[in-house]
Amino acid sequence: MQLTAETYDERLTAPRSWWVITALVGIAGGLILLPLGPLPMLGGLIGAAALAAVGVSSYGSARIRVVADSLVAGDAKLPLSALGAPEILDQEEARAWRSHKADPRAFMLLRSYVPTAVRVPITDDQDPTPYLYLSTRNPEALAAALQGSPSGD
Repeated sequence: MQLTAETYDERLTAPRSWWVITALVGIAGGLILLPLGPLPMLGGLIGAAALAAVGVSSYGSARIRVVADSLVAGDAKLPLSALGAPEILDQEEARAWRSHKADPRAFMLLRSYVPTAVRVPITDDQDPTPYLYLSTRNPEALAAALQGSPSGD
């Protein structure tokens, strides 16, 4: 069987404001070590900024892909045949499913800075996970890819 091309690929990158905060963390690290001299200050600036950048980059490296009849979301990989019909969640519904409607058994790839999401029920009886909650900036395209139809982009 030949692998098909990706029908959906999204990286949930961190917002630009987080990178500004990363720079400010670097400046704070430098200022903390300023009394020890210019060389420790430079080390603190570089070290703190690097650590903050690694944290922001790793948090923003989550990907959602639909490829070869599978959904790959973060660490989860599921065949599309094990998934039900996706439900597009607007800002209000997404917030509700992140909080009071959430099931602790659900797989949630959520990023609070992404306001919209898709909720996909899992139809496999062997899987105790009731649904997937996937933060996405383009819920219509993700839902279309999960249903196997072109997204219209």
